[in-house]
Amino acid sequence: MSADEPQPDASGPYLLRLFVAGTSARSLRTVETLHGLCGTHLRDRYALEVVDIYQQPDLAQRDGVLAAPTLLRIAPPPARRITGDLSDEERVLRGLGLTASPGGADGR
Repeated sequence: MSADEPQPDASGPYLLRLFVAGTSARSLRTVETLHGLCGTHLRDRYALEVVDIYQQPDLAQRDGVLAAPTLLRIAPPPARRITGDLSDEERVLRGLGLTASPGGADGR
């Protein structure tokens, strides 16, 4: 997150959309991991929509999703996108705007 990028409203709800590819073990593990991470860091301040790109390809196309897994932060603005392995908690938190830059205050 750059210094001039607006900071998300830490008190508002996070609206997230996760695109997965089918019901493979990897997809199910990604959903479980993300629920755990959000439950820990966002508690009751998030809504997570899970979209299977095989079942709803129109949603993937509408949101410009080319690979799964892809996590979109719809709200708070600005929108953010994280693609690829979502098992790295720090990477996902940074992508969601929940951690500050190195040397700054923790955004959690």
